[in-house]
Amino acid sequence: MKKPIKNRKRQIAVIAAKKDADIDLSEMPEVLDWSGAEIGKFYRPPKKPVTMRLDTDIVGWLKSYGRGYQTRVNILLRHAMMDSFTRTREKPNRRTRTEAMAAARRG
Repeated sequence: MKKPIKNRKRQIAVIAAKKDADIDLSEMPEVLDWSGAEIGKFYRPPKKPVTMRLDTDIVGWLKSYGRGYQTRVNILLRHAMMDSFTRTREKPNRRTRTEAMAAARRG
C-alpha cells in the first residue's frame, strides 16, 4: 500500500523541480472570463484552539447530530458574526466589520 504514496511523492518532486518555462501549458486554455468564479470557495481561516464553557444541554444538542459538534459550533458562531455585520450596515452606530475583526484578533 505504501508504493503508490512513494510513487506520488516522486512524481510531485519531479514536477516541483521543473522551471515554470519548462511546463507545457498548451493543452490548458487560458481563462479569459472570470465572471463565474467563486471568490473564497477554498479559503479556510486559520483555527485557534480555545476553551469554552457551554451549558450541558447545548453540548448535548450539538453532539446529538453526530460527529463534528465543534465544527457546528464554529458554523453557528460564524453565522451569528456575519448576521451582526449585516445588521451593522443597517444601524450605523454599531461597530464596523473591520473593528469587530480587529477586536477578535486582540482578544
